[in-house]
Amino acid sequence: MSKPAVRPPPTTTPPRVDLVVPNTSDIEQARESSRLLAAIVGKGETARLVLHDDHEKPVSIPVSALRMFAEILAQMAQGNAVSMVPYHAELTTQEAADFLNVSRPFLVKLLETGQIPFHKVGTHRRVAFSELVKYRERTLAETRRAAAKLTSLSQELGLGY
Repeated sequence: MSKPAVRPPPTTTPPRVDLVVPNTSDIEQARESSRLLAAIVGKGETARLVLHDDHEKPVSIPVSALRMFAEILAQMAQGNAVSMVPYHAELTTQEAADFLNVSRPFLVKLLETGQIPFHKVGTHRRVAFSELVKYRERTLAETRRAAAKLTSLSQELGLGY
């Protein structure tokens, strides 16, 4: 007798959109549409986007979403790959390392030393995206403070920087 297939436990992680890498045609379309959309969104707090199909029903979209869409198009226009992650999503250690642009072993050290909170699902670590954003903001603030201190010291010493 064969063993029944083991299903992974259901996940509470919200779905994430896969990474979108624009091709040449996408880049050209994104360049033009991002320019037009940015001009519209920059004018005020209300906007209306009309999608044309067989029914031609207008779709109202919040301006904040249109701003995000304009930014996505701007990134695509530069040929950059784009992905969206909900703020409350849980990431694997590899996804978290990719987000922080560090190696997975380095990320695991950050987790194990308590610098970034995590929890385990079975034997696998999961990191809340919100915690990664907080960590990145903390390290960026520390970097800025250190740079300001170095600048101040170099001015005091007359190093000409």
